[in-house]
Amino acid sequence: MKLPDEVRTWLARRYQNQHRDWLAAPASGWPLSIPLGTPTEAVALRQPDAVRAWADNWRHWRGAGELRWTERRWKVLGSQQLPESLVLHSPDQAAAWIGEQDRWGRAVMRLALLAARWPAVDWPLATLYPVLADYDDADFQRLLELAAWLAAHPQSGLYPRQIPLPGIDSKWLESRRGVVGELVAALRGGAGGGGKFYELCGLKQPPPTVRMRVLDPGLRARLGGLDDVSAPVQTLARLDWQPSTVLIVENLQTGLALHDLPGAVAFMGLGYGVDVLAALAWIAPAACYYWGDIDTHGYAILHRARTIWPQLRSVMMDRRTLLRFLPLCTTEKSQCAATDLSTLTAAERDVYHALRGHALGQSLRLEQERIAWDIAWPRLTAAL
Repeated sequence: MKLPDEVRTWLARRYQNQHRDWLAAPASGWPLSIPLGTPTEAVALRQPDAVRAWADNWRHWRGAGELRWTERRWKVLGSQQLPESLVLHSPDQAAAWIGEQDRWGRAVMRLALLAARWPAVDWPLATLYPVLADYDDADFQRLLELAAWLAAHPQSGLYPRQIPLPGIDSKWLESRRGVVGELVAALRGGAGGGGKFYELCGLKQPPPTVRMRVLDPGLRARLGGLDDVSAPVQTLARLDWQPSTVLIVENLQTGLALHDLPGAVAFMGLGYGVDVLAALAWIAPAACYYWGDIDTHGYAILHRARTIWPQLRSVMMDRRTLLRFLPLCTTEKSQCAATDLSTLTAAERDVYHALRGHALGQSLRLEQERIAWDIAWPRLTAAL
């Protein structure tokens, strides 16, 4: 016997799973009949109070949909009028049942606006539903105008802040990049933007900027004494110099703490974006080192870097270091899923598989900044 609250819970789950399908085909699958679990006479005889309360609940219920009753002719209890099913004739009624009528109504209305403006477009409703249901009117209108402008200017070559539309700036666009890419792709009949957002929209991408420490006094002199530089990779690629040592460290403060090292420069805080440094041709002839966290992602980043610079060596990412500082380990929230990082050395691969297999503890992670500096610095300089 389903009570109204149980029907509401069931409908909420169904709405969560199917509301996008309902939006795409509002007439399909309706009406929806929900059996209410009408009891048998045997149940009514065993649980008379429960059956009476259930029937009274529905008798006093008021809401969306059609409540259908049935007559039961029972041997002992005689003729009884009991609730049999709730029939909902549209998604609107289902949304009303669970308090989603406002969001649903907005989504339906806005999808109708899209269909009227671009009748032939197959909209990605899985991505769009929160936009249709939740954006305020001003943002929704900006989104439509931006998508239309980008579709009409497929190769504008502008930076986002140059787009000649009111209310559109780089911050607004960046926070909505995914949905803008999906809209533009739909208007052009293609797949979503993903990592090719700027290419898809015909916009100029701001150049990636990296942070570099110049650890050699002679190299600093060639940059007017600068020792901490943040610049686009293309700018650094034009430097006419040849450092003998390139050090890549994961933690920003680790990079800032580095002392002078002859012939050395250091990059910091790149994570999986380490491959952006491939544009710096002057790195290839140098002795290259990577010092990252001892966790699965640290080894995955090491692998990615070594695919670019095969001579790259890791520093303080060995089993001995991990065991020495085991009490300082924290938990890696989500491990790298890769099973084979082919560029790792046998010793590195041993630690990687031990971490993935939880051989030394559950999802261990030794962050490089947890190693005391008076220990780390001598070991680093000895390795270079």
